[in-house]
Amino acid sequence: MTEPLLLKTIRGEHSDVRPIWLMRQAGRYLPEYRALRAEKGGFLDLVYDAEAAAEVTLQPIRRFGFDGAILFSDILIIPHAMGQNLEFLAGEGPRLSPRLLDSRLNALEAVPQRLEAVYRTVTRVAAELGPETCFLGFAGSPWTVATYMVNGEGSRDQAAVRQYAYMNEAAFGELIQRIIDLSVEYLSGQIKAGVHAVQLFDSWAGSLSPAQFEKWVIAPNAEIVAKLRGLHPDTPIIGFPKGAGEKLPAYARETGVDALGLDETIDPHWAAANLPKYLPVQGNLDPLALMAGGESLQKAVQEILDIFSDRPHIFNLGHGILQHTPIAHVEKLLTLVRGDN
Repeated sequence: MTEPLLLKTIRGEHSDVRPIWLMRQAGRYLPEYRALRAEKGGFLDLVYDAEAAAEVTLQPIRRFGFDGAILFSDILIIPHAMGQNLEFLAGEGPRLSPRLLDSRLNALEAVPQRLEAVYRTVTRVAAELGPETCFLGFAGSPWTVATYMVNGEGSRDQAAVRQYAYMNEAAFGELIQRIIDLSVEYLSGQIKAGVHAVQLFDSWAGSLSPAQFEKWVIAPNAEIVAKLRGLHPDTPIIGFPKGAGEKLPAYARETGVDALGLDETIDPHWAAANLPKYLPVQGNLDPLALMAGGESLQKAVQEILDIFSDRPHIFNLGHGILQHTPIAHVEKLLTLVRGDN
């Protein structure tokens, strides 16, 4: 059976036709998502309702025909399964409690059954996707997940968590290891249920010094990749260390990921010159350029297409699609990428 274009690209095949999907493509910029969210209730109610989560995953595929479907879930399902309470507060984002700045990891009582609903979602989506669409699972990378577990919420500079990691290195290392182990189990479960490839999201990777980046980003992700590859050698892995900047070449070499996601701050000329020539890259349109549309969108898209024309490239945003992005701009993006008239 012929593999989907996106899957072949992640594996390193070059094509003149660029596959495209968008981070957070299943979400609140879509009116059909907003309608279902209003019907079902809160965000976690959607995530843990396998039928609803499968519907949200499929909505952007039906509307736009993206080359990849990304599982509708959240990176904080891991700490929720490890026993922290998880809430999504309107206008404030996620909150985990008790935060590990104030509590001990061993005090948490694991709730592994919280992962089962996600596997059921994967099974439902896999049964409905056409053979042309690659199904992507994901997990948060250990450093990013740990920042939320320690601090209880997101932070721009992660100062409290970085200080905690310096002052309590053994305890923080134990936390990272626990996240690694559960992430391997979680991603393996997604693969068994039907995803074709997985992505590791490290949303806060850019907050670390080079030495800490090596310790808390590269090493844990390398361990996940190695263990997952031992279990599922044919399943490719995309790494996305947002904000990593000049540390990206080291991340690519040392983690062993099959493809590398680039955020919108990365100069594509620099990436083309400094990343391994064989390595598939993904990205890196600024989400605000998509929101703005018009000539600025056209120029930005064409530059990315031109610069990455000689290597395997997956067109995507540099981060998640923004809530107020017009549907017409997404339609225009697809036209520009695919060269449709």
